[in-house]
Amino acid sequence: MWRAAKLFGDERRRTLARLGIDGATLDLLSTLRRSGPPYTMTPAELRASCLVTAGAISQRVTRAEKADLVRTTRGPRGRTQMVTLSDAGHRLVEDTVDALLAHEDALIAHLDEDQREHLTVLLRDLLDGLIERLDADERPGQVGDDAPGP
Repeated sequence: MWRAAKLFGDERRRTLARLGIDGATLDLLSTLRRSGPPYTMTPAELRASCLVTAGAISQRVTRAEKADLVRTTRGPRGRTQMVTLSDAGHRLVEDTVDALLAHEDALIAHLDEDQREHLTVLLRDLLDGLIERLDADERPGQVGDDAPGP
């Protein structure tokens, strides 16, 4: 299981590198995308959703803003910073996720439909059991993350 996780994680990093995006930026853009229109969150909301420190969110937002993937503005009262997914960021996250899913699908193409369904059920049961037994957060980190889980 660990070897398969490592192979998938390594391949994911290589694919992201080919697409010109890193995992941290994809996490930021994906989080904003999942928030729904207008795809805007505060840094505190991003930090809580991404499970990283305030400093990490600040660095991610700064990098993404320099690349025109997000815009930062002040909230209605002028005090709170708001981070909004730009059109370019929206396109990049959609294209990246599509490419990742297609590539991952190709990696398991040797499994027939029944095997895939069976594997999905087994992995879901395994994850649910681990979360329950370990009292783990429902959003585990990515394979290969350097930081320990919450």
